[in-house]
This record gives sequence, structure tokens and C-alpha cells, in this order.
Amino acid sequence: MLSKQEQRHIYYDHDLKIEAYQLSGIVQKFPNHFHEYYVIGFIKGGRRHLQCKGQEYDLASKDMILFNPHDNHFCAPINDELLDYRAVNINKDIMQKMVYQITGQDYLPYFKQNVVYQCDISTSIDELYHAIVHQADKLKKEETFFFLLEQILKDYSAPFQDVALPQPRIEIQYLCDYMNEHYQENINLDDLCSMTHFSQSYLLRTFTKQVGISPYRYLQTIRIDQSKKLLESGIPPVEVAHLTGFSDQSHFTNFFKEFIGITPKQYQNIFKEGDEDE
Repeated sequence: MLSKQEQRHIYYDHDLKIEAYQLSGIVQKFPNHFHEYYVIGFIKGGRRHLQCKGQEYDLASKDMILFNPHDNHFCAPINDELLDYRAVNINKDIMQKMVYQITGQDYLPYFKQNVVYQCDISTSIDELYHAIVHQADKLKKEETFFFLLEQILKDYSAPFQDVALPQPRIEIQYLCDYMNEHYQENINLDDLCSMTHFSQSYLLRTFTKQVGISPYRYLQTIRIDQSKKLLESGIPPVEVAHLTGFSDQSHFTNFFKEFIGITPKQYQNIFKEGDEDE
């Protein structure tokens, strides 16, 4: 049951093929997780403590947040202040297409910093959010999206292939690949250890250090990402829960809301009607 001051809105724009969302009046903590897509957002109001890839930040109004796919992060309120947050989610294929339109080059960008304090670009994010929410003319949305990405690409990104990123050791990458393929199965710690000959304690410490997230959180994040794709295609939430390895629909709904901020049904509704508030 949402409090009167708490609002969670998410919208899918069929022209731009991106999601825009708002969390306001929120004191919820979000667990350590990552996304398969890019996130460009900003703090509209309130303060928030963010940890991303081992770095810690205290965020306030007008601070911009940039997440690459697989940037692990979690956040919590500061002094129980209510969060007002706006953001857009951009799938990798849409990002690559936009990069080519803007730069004439075919690559995926890498955001070189996750937080930009007191950033004027936050007003452009807000403008894009409102253009999507209020169903502005397609040209208006396209232009706003183009100029926002153009500025971010120019000031805060580099081609992904040009960035020297630390890679997990081959055994840990194998476990990640295994969970990506077998996320619907009941995977346990003994299963993972048998694939590497690591002890349980060594596997947990090494995986968490190199990936930035524990094996359990990694698996749950993959399951949530896969569930979003199934929900977008119209599969009922109760079936999605089964197909993505959750024990039941209640378990699935609790995890989905913990990671995404809304229920699976609310998320699915934005693709059916453009409105998550059923």
C-alpha cells in the first residue's frame, strides 16, 4: 500500500523505444544490482547515498547519474529524506543506433563517470521526461532525446572498446555465463563450487570482489531482467514467475518491486496501455 506522498510512475515511449520513470516520496532502499541497459537520471529532490562499483556518493538536487550496463549499484536515503528521482532507461540497441546518428560511428558508449554533481544537463533529462509523460509531438521528443545524448556523449563518454575495464578471472566469468543461461533453474552454492573447485568461502569472496555483486544477487538480477522482457511480450506475471526461476508469484512480485520499484503488473501495463496505474 503506497503512502499518499509516495508516487511510482513508469512510461514506455513507443516512438523513442525508451522508458521514462519517476520515483517521488520514496524512502525505499534499493539492493545491490545492475541493469542490462543504460540509465540516465537525476535527483529532483531529497538526498540519497549511492554506492556504485565500489565508490560512494552523497547525492542531492541536480546531481546527474549515469549507469552503464552491468554497473553494479545500490542506494539508500540520507536522514530519511524523501527521494524525487527522474530517469530514462535506454536499451543497448537503441543507444548504438543513436550514437551512430549523432557521431557517424558504430559503437556502444561507456560513461566514464557515474555521478556528475550539480549538472546543468539534469534540466534536459527533466525536459525529456516531461515530453514523454505528456505525449509531446514525435519531433519534439526526438529532438530532446538527440540533444541530451549528444551532450552526454561529448562530455562524459568514450567508446566501450577504448576503455580498459577489469575483467573477472575465467572461472568467475564461466559462472556468470552459466547463470545467464540457467537462471530458471534452482542453482545453489554447491553447484557453483563444483564448476570451479573453489571452496564456498573463496567463491563467495572472489565472485563478489571481481563482479561487484554476490552470486545470489547476480542471479536475481538476471532473473529480473529476463522477467521484464517476458512481461513486455504480454506473458502473465504468474507464468513469468515460473519461467524465470522464482518459487511463486508472491516471491517474484516482492523481488521485482525491490529491484524496479513497481510491481510486475504495473510494469506490464505500460506496454499494453502506456499507463502503469491500473
